[in-house]
Amino acid sequence: MDTLSYKTISANKETVNKEWVLIDAEGLVLGRLASEVAKMLRGKNKPNFTPHVDCGDNVIVINAEKVVLTGKKMSDKQYVRHSGYPGGQRFQNPLEILAKYPERLVEKAVKGMLPKNKLGRKLYGNLHVVIGAEHKYAAQQPKIVDLKTK
Repeated sequence: MDTLSYKTISANKETVNKEWVLIDAEGLVLGRLASEVAKMLRGKNKPNFTPHVDCGDNVIVINAEKVVLTGKKMSDKQYVRHSGYPGGQRFQNPLEILAKYPERLVEKAVKGMLPKNKLGRKLYGNLHVVIGAEHKYAAQQPKIVDLKTK
């Protein structure tokens, strides 16, 4: 047999090609948007995906306040948090969250789709959610990704 070797190439911090991506959330369904953003943050859309390495892109989501929830989820869905004290359980629906902190709706949806470990926390730092169409990341020259046609 010849000495051809087929080695699995594993990406590492030095060999990863990280890019900046811009996504317009206007009119997109929250869960479908969040799953695509989570894939991009993780790097699963790239051919050199390695599960234990941050090989995903930096993602900027603009117009976060214009995201859509289907059915009656806007009023019926409940987000639960707890202060840690007895009787400290608090409930909010998406309408209340959108009124006060519109970007948190997208952030919570994406964070729930990332791994629950050190890597997931690092990947979450690569997400930048912005209210409105103006953002401060123009110097990075982000590549525009259209999820509406996907």
